Amino acid sequence: MNAIASHKPAPALPVTQSGVADVVAASKLGLVFNTNDGPVQALSNVDLTIGKGEFVSFIGPSGCGKTTLLRVIADLEKPTSGTIMVNGMTPEQARERRAYGYVFQAAALFPWRTIADNVALPLEIMGISKAERAERIRRTLELVNLAGFEKKYPWQLSGGMQQRASIARALAFDADLLLMDEPFGALDEIVRDHLNQQLLELWARTNKTICFVTHSIPEAVYLSTRIVVMSPRPGRVTDIIDTNLPRERPLDVRESPEFLAIAARVRDGLKAGHSYED
Repeated sequence: MNAIASHKPAPALPVTQSGVADVVAASKLGLVFNTNDGPVQALSNVDLTIGKGEFVSFIGPSGCGKTTLLRVIADLEKPTSGTIMVNGMTPEQARERRAYGYVFQAAALFPWRTIADNVALPLEIMGISKAERAERIRRTLELVNLAGFEKKYPWQLSGGMQQRASIARALAFDADLLLMDEPFGALDEIVRDHLNQQLLELWARTNKTICFVTHSIPEAVYLSTRIVVMSPRPGRVTDIIDTNLPRERPLDVRESPEFLAIAARVRDGLKAGHSYED
């Protein structure tokens, strides 16, 4: 588990020329894994800023470093070159101060704990009082439409409901930044569409900053304010695409010319990335 949050005041976020605070700021970021077969460069020369309240998706072929970049933001991996700041802090400081919530590919709920107790786990570790835990559990389960399922166990819920419980757990300590590593990838298309809609509604209600890893072009375009297209390993940012779609997005927006044009640009960026050479 991550370290318990410090109670020191967080430093002010850096501010861009546009006046928008940077929640994530990476410059010349690189990461090399040392393996038995020799060094493997997972990330190379990544420059990226993410502003407060944005929904940014990372897309690219398998092994391109999408999840690795998310894990660097979360201080689960250490970069070997360049710099990265999260909420004006190092990733380590951000982790210690619980500056983000993390949603993994699998729900990763403890089967012997009820849904309420799973959501409560990070709050218990942080030393939050029982009364405050109860209020946060109530509020976050309501946010993800799981009110009434507090006493259920994970095995009694569908896959989509388990992922919503996982999101509730990540939201429970009220961090401004939510990191999501392909959370809907294993779900069927109908459930995935429904959860995409619910995630957009959640984002609108909470104004969280969301970093979202996906392999799906339609999902990336539907959810995001910006899309970061990455090349095959070593992972580089080959394109950053503004979606310019309205924040309220019914599913049928995916049939619009604007949506299809953005999806085509993402597809072209992925093809161009495959031809990238040093």
